[in-house]
Amino acid sequence: MNYNLITILGPTAVGKTKLAAQLAYHFNGEIISADSRQVYKYLDIGTGKDLSDYLIEGKQIKHYLIDVIELPEEFNLFDFYKNFFRYYHQIITNHKTPFLAGGTGLYLSSVIQNYDLKEVENEKE
Repeated sequence: MNYNLITILGPTAVGKTKLAAQLAYHFNGEIISADSRQVYKYLDIGTGKDLSDYLIEGKQIKHYLIDVIELPEEFNLFDFYKNFFRYYHQIITNHKTPFLAGGTGLYLSSVIQNYDLKEVENEKE
């Protein structure tokens, strides 16, 4: 499957978020985070959320999958994958340019390589 998607990836603390926000500003885009830790609320320092990076020339760049759940709730690859497509289609429908930015390789790979993931029932003890 091919996507109309700009992807910014790389190691920790190299400026992916700031670059993605600047490009999203320039190309009328919105950002989907591909970071496995930034989904958690209150883990701001250790995860390097840098929420101020989403403010470019006074405009807040819309972003997704940051601060969406609380510990000890689980967020896994399937959760990312289904949410990515939900937000991707929402961005496209709104005639915006979608950006995928982050450093969690498995999350990035699942989209870029179009993993075939299926939802399964998970029994809780």
